[in-house]
Amino acid sequence: MGKTLWLGVAFTLLGGALWGASGTSVQYLTTVVGASPALITLMRAIVGGMAFMALLLLRKPAVVREMLGDRRTVLPLLLFGLALYANQICYAQTVKITNAGTATVLQMLGSVFVMAYVCLSTRKLPRERELIGLLVAIFATLLIACQGDVRTLAMPMDGLVWGVVNGLTVAVYVVLPKKFGLFDRFGAVAVTGIGTFFGILFAIPGYMVQEGGALGVGGVLGAFDGAAWLVFFGGVVLAGTLGGYGFYLKGVSLVGPVKGSLLGAIEPVSAMIIAALWLGTPFTGYDVAGLVLMCVMVACVSGDEEAAPAKEPPQ
Repeated sequence: MGKTLWLGVAFTLLGGALWGASGTSVQYLTTVVGASPALITLMRAIVGGMAFMALLLLRKPAVVREMLGDRRTVLPLLLFGLALYANQICYAQTVKITNAGTATVLQMLGSVFVMAYVCLSTRKLPRERELIGLLVAIFATLLIACQGDVRTLAMPMDGLVWGVVNGLTVAVYVVLPKKFGLFDRFGAVAVTGIGTFFGILFAIPGYMVQEGGALGVGGVLGAFDGAAWLVFFGGVVLAGTLGGYGFYLKGVSLVGPVKGSLLGAIEPVSAMIIAALWLGTPFTGYDVAGLVLMCVMVACVSGDEEAAPAKEPPQ
């Protein structure tokens, strides 16, 4: 491989690894510190969205003005922001109920939902390799959920449901920008930044509904010690939002969407390893087998280089 391709591989892997670290940070904040997924998602949306917007205003003010000044793009951007918020809250809920590694593996089901959307929208049956990918994904999910015994469910049912819905939200935020041509017109980084900022509009009422109002926010945040704030800003905002987005999207621009999707499988590997070393979260041979099968699924459902969707933006 040439230097540019090697650089793209390195950036893509780094972005995926940072997402894994972010997922483990969410697990720490929800299970150790006691913050609710709704609160973490709200804080992430506000801090990450404002930081993204500030960077865009500094580096691409003309693009921001063009995007927000065109009424035809505002609604798609709002829908994209809603999809990002939905993905982040579903992911945080799954992490709290299960763990970062399991949640991130289940998130890979998004590739199957994207495949299903493409087949329905083009009125074409899936190819043989795509059908194989679908069956592999189902088998992988059963392995993780049942730990090898299909007669029992080894994880809470609500964790499995949140995980599958999380995969669905991945497909939505992958498809939306492509359907409206947002990435082609404005670039993935700008669209992701504006979408993250718009996510604040949904995170605030989402928190109010889930938590029954804003009462208690001060008490929870007041209980954050230095370590909790370091994990939030370092792991969730810098690693999971700014760093993960930036490195992954840059890497995909160099290696292409197919290789980017495959290399993005480093995310659950990173989440599993970091959660095990940091939080002592156990993972079984069935978890590892499910992860490997999910990677096989991604390889199966990834089409031609020009058509395959990259998993952007990340967790």
